[in-house]
Amino acid sequence: MAKSSDRLLLYHWAPSRSLTARWMLEEVGRPYDIALVDISKGEQHEPRHLALNPMGKLPVLAHGDVVISETAAICCYLADVFPDADLAPAIDHPLRGPYLKWLFYMPSCFEPAITHKAMGWPDAPRGTLGWGSYDAVVATLERALASSRYILGDRFSAADVIVGAGIRWGLEFKLLPETETFRRYSADLLARPALQRQRSADAALIASQSAPKSTPQSAP
Repeated sequence: MAKSSDRLLLYHWAPSRSLTARWMLEEVGRPYDIALVDISKGEQHEPRHLALNPMGKLPVLAHGDVVISETAAICCYLADVFPDADLAPAIDHPLRGPYLKWLFYMPSCFEPAITHKAMGWPDAPRGTLGWGSYDAVVATLERALASSRYILGDRFSAADVIVGAGIRWGLEFKLLPETETFRRYSADLLARPALQRQRSADAALIASQSAPKSTPQSAP
């Protein structure tokens, strides 16, 4: 069983979905290490990585003897293991239900709906797809944020890391309507010091990948 004092290790590459997990680690504020997995070289499909995540994906987080993949699950885990960071309502708190809903709404509803639209796939009957429709998914998310600063009102949580990453990605690639609600929410998140630290660290990592190298690159 992992202890809160155990070192955190993120298997990571930039750019990739792992950026969101690194943002969450910055929000937690505990020391962590990075193990680079070069997806441009297919290292995520090597046996040593498949032993951690048989899907051959990033991110993967190791914490003591705990190994966990899937970004929303990593964020949920970190918020619960480090309660002092105040990134999740307690299990018996009334906000725990909405928190879990939004934490997993993004991978189970938002991302499939966005992908469906981006790929130009034909619509299916309402009951066939677990997420319903792109319009319903986006409208539901916008309504939830229209009158509150964060997805749980005035309280920032790990759910905002997942929701915010999805919205920022959708706006960047023009897969979401640029509504005032989404722009305002994204701007509020970009002002957070933890997100700024993650963006700076990963910008440096991306820059180092394209720079000429005479010696092997080490993890930051």
